[in-house]
Amino acid sequence: MVKRSYFHLHLLSDATGETLIAVSRAAAAQYQGVSSIEHIYPLVRTEAQLERAILEIQAAPGIVLYTLVDPNHSQRLEEACRQCEAPALSVLGPILNFFQAYIGTESTPRPGAQHMLNSDYFRRIDALNFTLVHDDGANAENYEEADILLIGVSRTSKTPTSIYLANRGVKTANIPMVPGVDLPQNVFTLKNPLVVGLLASPDRIIQIRQNRLLSLNADSQSDYVDRTRVTAEVAQSRRFFEQQGWPVIDVTRRSIEETAAAVIDLYRNHKQKFIVQS
Repeated sequence: MVKRSYFHLHLLSDATGETLIAVSRAAAAQYQGVSSIEHIYPLVRTEAQLERAILEIQAAPGIVLYTLVDPNHSQRLEEACRQCEAPALSVLGPILNFFQAYIGTESTPRPGAQHMLNSDYFRRIDALNFTLVHDDGANAENYEEADILLIGVSRTSKTPTSIYLANRGVKTANIPMVPGVDLPQNVFTLKNPLVVGLLASPDRIIQIRQNRLLSLNADSQSDYVDRTRVTAEVAQSRRFFEQQGWPVIDVTRRSIEETAAAVIDLYRNHKQKFIVQS
């Protein structure tokens, strides 16, 4: 068994901190047997807020990552970190310098600028609203308005993938393939959306379904997790997708993010073909 060690990781941001969290977790995931104890300080925009964060860093020194556009706050944090020997790094600093060298002009400090209420923001909200009301086969009559339609047997990550795509501004509907139940007829005549089939190995689906039944205190011996039936479901869905000519993604060993990235790649090609045909 690998012995796990821990270190303190302080994340300071003058916005939501989402950038820092994503970057730090992506980096930390590369080190097996090591876990970070996260201390997250979002919306650090005043001296008082900064000093409170510094006190915690001094009490539990560790790696300090920050995105503070106020140069005075950055300087104060750097000085405090040097005093307690906590390595500090401005995550956006190298990137901003890189941009500046290419663009030839300095940046304008704007805390949380990536979260401004612009057209992209409202596009994401619109996509999320659409996806929530078109989950699990609901409102099938509106599928033509979708960008993407995900189809797959139960427990192939249709809903979480749909939500993730919606957060990227992609209107996504999903519909389950249920044995003995036909898909809505309009699914076969859609012109705008990209239809994608999701598959997973029978073992993976059974594992997820069993966990689902346990969480619901339901009968764990039902046909829902019968190996023969699940294997038949997967095989039938695979043949069906091939017959329809729909692209297929096997989600067995993919995270939601990886599945969504594969879907977006397919969607990008779909849009280009759609434009050419139009």
